[in-house]
Amino acid sequence: MAPGPVPEVAPADAHGRAPEAVLLDVREDDEWQAGHAPGALHMALGTLGLEYGRLPEDAPILCVCRTGSRSERAAAALLGAGYDARNVVGGMKAWAAAGLPVVTDGGGAGAVI
Repeated sequence: MAPGPVPEVAPADAHGRAPEAVLLDVREDDEWQAGHAPGALHMALGTLGLEYGRLPEDAPILCVCRTGSRSERAAAALLGAGYDARNVVGGMKAWAAAGLPVVTDGGGAGAVI
């Protein structure tokens, strides 16, 4: 049987869901450094298989990337590993377009690249 569609969440609904949910940014290091959602956890998609054991098993994992494609793959992989995972529709581009905050590690204004 083929897996079903990956559950989705809108950026506005994902914003501020911590601590009951983890916002997982799966973009590359340079994308993360340019700007990310406050409070997000960073694990590049290419390393997710090695690092997902650090994720809590009792909280929803809201996966985000630039446009939603990589995060959909990440959410699908996490669902397959038994996590409650969802894809943030439209990624960080939609997040920023919705007027939600994008910051750098230093807390300054960030950008989505």
